[in-house]
Amino acid sequence: MTVGLVIFDDRVAQAWEPFALTRPAGELVFGAMTLGRRAERVFGVECLGHLAAEHLVDFHEPGGRPVLQPDDLPQDRDLIFWSARVAPDLGQRLPTPDGAATYLVDGEPAGFYAPAGALPDPAALDEPGAAAVTGASIPVEGRRLAEIWELMLHTPEQLGRDLAESGVAPAKKLPDGVYRQGDAPLRLAADVRIEPGTLFDTRDGPILIEEGTEIRAGTRLDGPARIGPRSRLLGGSFARLAAGPFSYLRGEVSETVVLGYSNKAHDGYLGHAYIGRWVNLGAFTTNSDLKNNYRPVRVWTPGGVQDTGQLKIGCFLGDHVKTGIGLLLGTGTVVGAGANVYGNEMPPVYVPPFSWGQGGALGEYRLPEFLEAAETVMARREVTLDERGRRHLERCWRRGRDEGRGG
Repeated sequence: MTVGLVIFDDRVAQAWEPFALTRPAGELVFGAMTLGRRAERVFGVECLGHLAAEHLVDFHEPGGRPVLQPDDLPQDRDLIFWSARVAPDLGQRLPTPDGAATYLVDGEPAGFYAPAGALPDPAALDEPGAAAVTGASIPVEGRRLAEIWELMLHTPEQLGRDLAESGVAPAKKLPDGVYRQGDAPLRLAADVRIEPGTLFDTRDGPILIEEGTEIRAGTRLDGPARIGPRSRLLGGSFARLAAGPFSYLRGEVSETVVLGYSNKAHDGYLGHAYIGRWVNLGAFTTNSDLKNNYRPVRVWTPGGVQDTGQLKIGCFLGDHVKTGIGLLLGTGTVVGAGANVYGNEMPPVYVPPFSWGQGGALGEYRLPEFLEAAETVMARREVTLDERGRRHLERCWRRGRDEGRGG
């Protein structure tokens, strides 16, 4: 019998703002791939989709999996339910149980094997760590993620481990004028274009450059790093970076995750940051990732401001965020999805979704104008904003603006 995989967002994952407003947690990158793709690799089973917040029902994007409703789940096959915020280690082989089973990470439930026609208790999907163990117990090696900044903080280490499992052969010869130092693998897809004057440094970890990527002169890339398909590194210093498809980057970018289809084509510093899809950073946009009193960074969350205990935390920019030229972002800034911020005054450390303005004078980014801009931006990457996509963004806009008003 064919087995299906379902990734579910529990209560904690549904609070991973500013990204949970527009996408299921399984479509967030951790290490070299999304959390959903990681589960597919480990279980060897195709992901049917995500169980996530109701307003995400129309979510879809290139390469992503849909959001399902409970009634959409097939009754004629066994299903694996896996928590989106648990990252299983690659390379392990897991047994196929004969009946109901519970997957354990560090001794706590992280997923469930449900025979055909049987579904886990909804309460177990809301808070799997507190669920009772059902059926056989299957230990899984992996990492349980609790806070959104952990996806950024642990990505360099996870990248190094993930890229060791890559099936791409290391490059045997580099183009003339392209240099490397270090012994970790450097893997290049066949159609990568690299200009002379590029340096790859693999002393701290491997590097993977995927198909169709262009790397221009004056680029230094330190591993571990994975640059996704059709991206461009336009010159500058890049280190410990995970950048998704169609990421255009220039300047200095360090210890950062870029989900893809985003643009930072000018100078400016981006460090210890997590950037959504369809983000555009104006020239010289720069974030701080270290307080000048060297105290731990505090970050806004839906449950209140939290002390991260970390000295280096940059910014978190939701999907479709836009910044004006020269914008400065304070340490630990969270910018909600769809916000458009600009001007000479630093915005507050939390910018509500679909805001428009400068400094603390933030109004509403009206829905028609936002959708028009989103359609234009997506067309520049040859992606069409179809009717389903418009419904998805409209649902997110209404939910985000209601929450911003305290509704």
